[in-house]
Amino acid sequence: MSLDLSVVFGLLAAAIGMFAWGRPRVDAVALIMIVALPLTGILTVQEALAGFSQPSVVLIAALFVIGEGLVRTGVASRLGDWIASRTGGSSGRLMTMLMLAVATLGSVMSSTGVVAIFIPIVMRIVMRLRIAPGQIMMPLSFAALISGMMTLVGTPPNLVVNSALLREGYAGFGFFSFTPFGLPILLLGIAYMTVARRWLADAEPEEAGRHGQPTLAQLIRDYGLIESSHRLRIKADSPLAGHSLEALRLRGAHGLIVMAVERPRRFTSTFLNPAGETVLRAGDSLIVHFAGSEESMLALAARLGLQHSPLRDLDTIRKPHPIGLAEVMIPPDSPLSGRSVLEAEFRSTYGLTVVGLRRGRTAWGKGVLEEKLQAGDTLLLVGPWEELRRSQRGKRSFLLLSQPADLEELSPAADRAPQALLSLAVVIVMMVSGVLPHVQAALVGCLMMLGFRCIDMDSAYRAIHWQTIVLIGGMLPFSLALQKTGGIAMAADGLINLVGEAGPYALLASLFVATALTGLFISNTATAVLMAPVAIATARELGFSPYPFAMIVALAASAAFMTPVSSPVNMLVMGPGRYRFGDFLRIGVPFTVLVMVVSLALVPLLLPVR
Repeated sequence: MSLDLSVVFGLLAAAIGMFAWGRPRVDAVALIMIVALPLTGILTVQEALAGFSQPSVVLIAALFVIGEGLVRTGVASRLGDWIASRTGGSSGRLMTMLMLAVATLGSVMSSTGVVAIFIPIVMRIVMRLRIAPGQIMMPLSFAALISGMMTLVGTPPNLVVNSALLREGYAGFGFFSFTPFGLPILLLGIAYMTVARRWLADAEPEEAGRHGQPTLAQLIRDYGLIESSHRLRIKADSPLAGHSLEALRLRGAHGLIVMAVERPRRFTSTFLNPAGETVLRAGDSLIVHFAGSEESMLALAARLGLQHSPLRDLDTIRKPHPIGLAEVMIPPDSPLSGRSVLEAEFRSTYGLTVVGLRRGRTAWGKGVLEEKLQAGDTLLLVGPWEELRRSQRGKRSFLLLSQPADLEELSPAADRAPQALLSLAVVIVMMVSGVLPHVQAALVGCLMMLGFRCIDMDSAYRAIHWQTIVLIGGMLPFSLALQKTGGIAMAADGLINLVGEAGPYALLASLFVATALTGLFISNTATAVLMAPVAIATARELGFSPYPFAMIVALAASAAFMTPVSSPVNMLVMGPGRYRFGDFLRIGVPFTVLVMVVSLALVPLLLPVR
């Protein structure tokens, strides 16, 4: 092994280590490698930056814009509502229709974006039908991963593999080259999850209001706030009566976080928005969160003229629409990830107060404000619905899960859905027919979305997941560095020496296993960047066709079913589905093996190795 190759392997090992550790961010790691590779003298600065000039990188950015156009026009959410109206109350039919819809939509837009759109829709449906969310959320994420196997543009690894073929002088894949493999795997996934979801049905169906919304009682229970939540009725002589919440400053002065204000009516009671201008009256009951001890609470209640009663009897607060309380989730690309609530200045930035945190099935008690937030965490927020409405416009730092019935539809260009669908259809027709190169077809689609005002320029720039763009552009130079130093040839020779004598099926199986296992530690895009050149070099050295080897790498890169950290879509569903790490192992590992078996049966059949 030469010194240059040792240096490249050292940098690659460092990058993989940082990817696995999760620090720094993956795009920062890519930037570090862009700087480091030219310093070694192996690549020039121009070669290190050449990844950003690849057509596949521009194509991925354009597809993010087209996907955002579908979101802003409400196409995706309308599809979810249509599914909800046709389930007939059957959980099996709901799961099948959702998997088909997510796989179809995800084949032309970001799978992470599709899951982010569908999670609130699914939460509303399962609450209305009284189905445990855990039975539906994992099928949702599996369908999103399978969507990457449906078309050439279904996921960035497909485009990375296709670019590797083009760089080596081969023709590349067509738009629907992946469909003969993805469609059987999707049908297999539906059949598998029909049985396997029963293993996830250990949670009782969620309690819900009349319109499928979570109740205040349910949210308090889910976030472990029963012991720290209290009802405080304002007595006639209380100094709080007649003053607004803003003037009283109950959180800063007394540590009381007001989650709701219950005001008695003639024959019933109603919940008021706990906004700053809300003026308290004698007889009102405050539903509050207090982190102190029971003794401290009793002493504070006596001092403020409040009648205290703990919230252990949740039946007394079952209201279908608690005002000012909502559940949200942190998406993978959120600026809140890695920061605490205090560091994010949540109250001043969003006008909302965090009162609870859940990570998977674990509800955090104390230390909520100081805990570093992670992708997939769900937060319980208190604040005006107008602030929640505003937070869901443009680039969202968090996704609203428990969307109230009176919150208006967040599709700013809903009247332009036909134009968005027309733009998408034009792009697909141009890609399939080959009238224009794929990247040009996608750019035409972006211009059509802009021309039809389905999306504006600012929203288009915000829609691009720059972290993915920088990751791909920063990792692509590794392929060139490994090629120049002989690393790819050495890896191909090692694979051939290890299993070459066993035949092409053994080579394909080895490539699938190596790609899938590598994807457990680093992103599937980075995995494709590393494995695609090895696969193509192996095929060329043995005189085989490169297409089955490239295809097996692409399929394996999308088979990220085994752990919640294998893919952003798995992290997204972990909180709403109340999953543990072991749930993905129990369900994902057998399915990955099935996908490998199907892939090994179909790939050599449809893409002969000779």
